[in-house]
Amino acid sequence: MTRSDAVTPPFAGLSPSALGFFAELAANQNREWFLANKQRYEATLREPMQSLVGSLSLALEIHDIPLRGDPKTALFRVNRDVRFSKEKIPYKTNISAVLSRDGSKRSQGVLYVHAALNGCFAAIGFYMLDPDQLRAMRTAIVANPARWRKAVGGLDLSREQIAVRLPSGIEAPPDLHEALRLKSFITRLALDAADFASPDLIGRIVDFTEAGRGLLEFGWNALASLPPRREPKR
Repeated sequence: MTRSDAVTPPFAGLSPSALGFFAELAANQNREWFLANKQRYEATLREPMQSLVGSLSLALEIHDIPLRGDPKTALFRVNRDVRFSKEKIPYKTNISAVLSRDGSKRSQGVLYVHAALNGCFAAIGFYMLDPDQLRAMRTAIVANPARWRKAVGGLDLSREQIAVRLPSGIEAPPDLHEALRLKSFITRLALDAADFASPDLIGRIVDFTEAGRGLLEFGWNALASLPPRREPKR
């Protein structure tokens, strides 16, 4: 447990109107409005999400799931990085956080939690793998097909990032072809504003993460020999 975990209040849920802040922010994408309303953002969104991170970290530790987050650093910034984006909107209209084995955002094999007016969800897995990581993951799937099938049995893996064709030089049974075309290995739990308004959210996310433990452990083993990614600027 980190010091920040110890002093963070238990997650009691977001207020029913909390996510409505993002509708106002979408209509007022300017620094002056945000600074005038920053205290409301902190009190109704950021601080409760910090409590969510702290409560999740403790609950996952009890279940012996090695994912944690520091409430002070696990949340992503509300400011968008517009340096290389054609869309110059300065503020995000969502709030999100990540828990990982080392408590940082650079690790692979994470729990990600996302709340927005247009959709809330939790996700676990391995997102946007770099070429070396993707190669290691695919190699492990081919080398350990039975273990892979057991790891993802019952999971619905996202197909948002998938190659059109099977990578060249890979030979595997047909039932593995789709997995070997994936560029990210993610499963999601659909949530809504009512879920985020209740402390019961902790149990739902823990159960979801427990169900996906096999995917996490398979990927962690596959990537064990690779160096960690650099911390992203978010």
